[in-house]
Amino acid sequence: MSAGTPRPTPVVRAEAAWPEPGDGPPTPLPGFVHSAFNPLVAAVADRCLTRAYGRAPAPDGERVAVVLVSPTGDEASAARVRATVAEGGRPGPLFFFQSVPNSVAGHVAARWGLGGPVVCLAPAGDPRAAGLAEADLLLHDGDADAALLVLIERAPDDGGADSAVAVLLGGGDA
Repeated sequence: MSAGTPRPTPVVRAEAAWPEPGDGPPTPLPGFVHSAFNPLVAAVADRCLTRAYGRAPAPDGERVAVVLVSPTGDEASAARVRATVAEGGRPGPLFFFQSVPNSVAGHVAARWGLGGPVVCLAPAGDPRAAGLAEADLLLHDGDADAALLVLIERAPDDGGADSAVAVLLGGGDA
Protein backbone atom coordinates (compact mmCIF):
# COMPACT_ATOMS: atom_id res chain seq x y z
CA MET A 1 0.00 0.00 0.00
CA SER A 2 1.51 3.35 -0.97
CA ALA A 3 1.90 6.24 1.46
CA GLY A 4 -1.02 8.12 -0.10
CA THR A 5 -3.42 5.17 -0.07
CA PRO A 6 -5.68 5.06 2.98
CA ARG A 7 -5.60 1.77 4.82
CA PRO A 8 -8.82 -0.23 4.80
CA THR A 9 -11.18 0.05 7.73
CA PRO A 10 -11.49 -3.23 9.65
CA VAL A 11 -14.72 -5.15 9.11
CA VAL A 12 -16.94 -6.10 12.06
CA ARG A 13 -17.12 -9.91 11.91
CA ALA A 14 -19.21 -10.38 15.05
CA GLU A 15 -20.37 -8.43 18.08
CA ALA A 16 -22.03 -9.10 21.39
CA ALA A 17 -23.10 -7.35 24.54
CA TRP A 18 -23.63 -8.33 28.16
CA PRO A 19 -26.27 -8.16 29.26
CA GLU A 20 -28.57 -8.96 26.38
CA PRO A 21 -32.28 -9.69 26.91
CA GLY A 22 -32.71 -12.60 29.29
CA ASP A 23 -29.21 -12.40 30.80
CA GLY A 24 -28.59 -12.55 34.51
CA PRO A 25 -25.17 -12.19 36.05
CA PRO A 26 -22.34 -13.85 34.12
CA THR A 27 -21.34 -17.37 35.16
CA PRO A 28 -18.56 -17.42 37.77
CA LEU A 29 -15.13 -17.98 36.27
CA PRO A 30 -12.92 -20.62 37.92
CA GLY A 31 -9.82 -19.05 39.44
CA PHE A 32 -11.37 -15.58 39.74
CA VAL A 33 -13.09 -14.60 42.99
CA HIS A 34 -15.22 -11.84 44.52
CA SER A 35 -15.66 -9.55 41.52
CA ALA A 36 -17.94 -9.71 38.48
CA PHE A 37 -15.32 -7.94 36.30
CA ASN A 38 -13.49 -11.05 35.06
CA PRO A 39 -16.60 -13.22 34.50
CA LEU A 40 -18.12 -10.32 32.56
CA VAL A 41 -15.08 -10.06 30.28
CA ALA A 42 -15.10 -13.82 29.65
CA ALA A 43 -18.87 -13.99 29.06
CA VAL A 44 -19.02 -11.22 26.48
CA ALA A 45 -15.86 -12.45 24.74
CA ASP A 46 -17.23 -16.01 24.57
CA ARG A 47 -20.54 -14.75 23.18
CA CYS A 48 -18.81 -12.72 20.45
CA LEU A 49 -16.33 -15.47 19.51
CA THR A 50 -19.13 -18.07 19.44
CA ARG A 51 -21.04 -15.88 17.00
CA ALA A 52 -17.93 -15.63 14.83
CA TYR A 53 -16.51 -19.15 15.04
CA GLY A 54 -19.09 -21.42 16.67
CA ARG A 55 -17.81 -23.41 19.63
CA ALA A 56 -14.52 -24.37 17.98
CA PRO A 57 -11.32 -22.39 18.56
CA ALA A 58 -10.41 -19.64 16.12
CA PRO A 59 -9.40 -20.93 12.67
CA ASP A 60 -5.92 -22.46 12.56
CA GLY A 61 -3.28 -19.95 11.61
CA GLU A 62 -5.43 -16.88 12.28
CA ARG A 63 -3.78 -14.64 14.85
CA VAL A 64 -6.52 -13.00 16.90
CA ALA A 65 -5.48 -10.24 19.30
CA VAL A 66 -7.41 -9.47 22.48
CA VAL A 67 -7.78 -5.77 23.31
CA LEU A 68 -9.40 -5.23 26.72
CA VAL A 69 -10.44 -1.66 27.47
CA SER A 70 -11.58 -0.51 30.90
CA PRO A 71 -10.99 2.99 32.23
CA THR A 72 -11.05 1.72 35.84
CA GLY A 73 -10.24 -2.00 35.75
CA ASP A 74 -11.47 -4.35 38.46
CA GLU A 75 -12.33 -1.82 41.15
CA ALA A 76 -14.19 -4.33 43.34
CA SER A 77 -11.10 -6.53 43.74
CA ALA A 78 -8.85 -3.53 44.30
CA ALA A 79 -11.18 -2.22 47.02
CA ARG A 80 -11.29 -5.64 48.68
CA VAL A 81 -7.47 -5.87 48.73
CA ARG A 82 -7.19 -2.30 50.11
CA ALA A 83 -9.69 -3.05 52.87
CA THR A 84 -8.01 -6.35 53.79
CA VAL A 85 -4.57 -4.73 54.01
CA ALA A 86 -5.94 -1.74 55.94
CA GLU A 87 -7.39 -4.17 58.50
CA GLY A 88 -4.00 -5.89 58.84
CA GLY A 89 -5.04 -8.96 56.85
CA ARG A 90 -3.37 -10.72 53.96
CA PRO A 91 -5.19 -10.90 50.61
CA GLY A 92 -5.50 -14.38 49.14
CA PRO A 93 -3.19 -15.28 46.25
CA LEU A 94 -6.04 -15.25 43.73
CA PHE A 95 -6.42 -11.50 44.24
CA PHE A 96 -2.86 -10.93 43.02
CA PHE A 97 -3.50 -13.01 39.91
CA GLN A 98 -6.88 -11.51 39.04
CA SER A 99 -5.98 -7.90 39.83
CA VAL A 100 -4.07 -7.67 36.55
CA PRO A 101 -6.59 -7.19 33.71
CA ASN A 102 -4.46 -9.16 31.27
CA SER A 103 -5.11 -12.27 33.42
CA VAL A 104 -8.66 -12.58 32.13
CA ALA A 105 -7.66 -11.47 28.62
CA GLY A 106 -5.03 -14.23 28.62
CA HIS A 107 -7.63 -16.67 29.94
CA VAL A 108 -9.90 -15.86 26.98
CA ALA A 109 -6.99 -16.16 24.53
CA ALA A 110 -5.95 -19.54 25.93
CA ARG A 111 -9.49 -20.93 26.05
CA TRP A 112 -10.13 -19.96 22.42
CA GLY A 113 -6.64 -20.73 21.05
CA LEU A 114 -6.09 -17.13 19.96
CA GLY A 115 -2.52 -16.58 18.77
CA GLY A 116 -2.31 -12.81 18.71
CA PRO A 117 -1.12 -10.26 21.26
CA VAL A 118 -3.01 -9.38 24.44
CA VAL A 119 -3.32 -5.66 25.17
CA CYS A 120 -5.09 -3.95 28.08
CA LEU A 121 -5.89 -0.24 28.05
CA ALA A 122 -7.13 2.15 30.72
CA PRO A 123 -7.70 5.29 28.64
CA ALA A 124 -8.41 8.68 30.13
CA GLY A 125 -10.45 9.66 27.07
CA ASP A 126 -13.02 7.81 24.96
CA PRO A 127 -12.59 4.07 25.70
CA ARG A 128 -14.13 2.92 22.39
CA ALA A 129 -11.95 5.25 20.32
CA ALA A 130 -8.82 4.12 22.18
CA GLY A 131 -9.71 0.45 21.73
CA LEU A 132 -10.51 0.84 18.04
CA ALA A 133 -7.25 2.72 17.47
CA GLU A 134 -5.26 -0.05 19.19
CA ALA A 135 -7.06 -2.81 17.25
CA ASP A 136 -6.51 -0.92 14.00
CA LEU A 137 -2.80 -0.56 14.79
CA LEU A 138 -2.42 -4.29 15.54
CA LEU A 139 -4.17 -5.19 12.28
CA HIS A 140 -2.34 -2.62 10.18
CA ASP A 141 1.10 -3.53 11.55
CA GLY A 142 0.48 -7.21 10.84
CA ASP A 143 0.62 -8.25 14.50
CA ALA A 144 -2.83 -9.86 14.17
CA ASP A 145 -5.27 -10.98 11.48
CA ALA A 146 -8.26 -10.10 13.66
CA ALA A 147 -8.79 -8.31 16.96
CA LEU A 148 -11.31 -9.00 19.68
CA LEU A 149 -12.11 -5.66 21.28
CA VAL A 150 -13.75 -5.94 24.73
CA LEU A 151 -15.08 -2.75 26.34
CA ILE A 152 -16.16 -2.83 29.99
CA GLU A 153 -18.48 -0.17 31.38
CA ARG A 154 -18.77 0.32 35.13
CA ALA A 155 -22.20 0.42 36.65
CA PRO A 156 -23.50 3.84 37.53
CA ASP A 157 -23.56 4.74 41.22
CA ASP A 158 -27.35 4.23 41.25
CA GLY A 159 -26.92 0.47 41.61
CA GLY A 160 -27.14 -0.51 37.93
CA ALA A 161 -25.19 -3.47 36.56
CA ASP A 162 -21.79 -3.46 34.89
CA SER A 163 -21.99 -4.05 31.15
CA ALA A 164 -19.67 -5.00 28.33
CA VAL A 165 -19.43 -5.03 24.56
CA ALA A 166 -17.20 -7.27 22.45
CA VAL A 167 -16.48 -6.72 18.76
CA LEU A 168 -14.39 -8.99 16.53
CA LEU A 169 -12.67 -6.91 13.87
CA GLY A 170 -10.72 -8.13 10.87
CA GLY A 171 -10.48 -8.30 7.12
CA GLY A 172 -13.83 -10.04 6.80
CA ASP A 173 -12.63 -13.02 4.76
CA ALA A 174 -11.78 -15.48 7.54
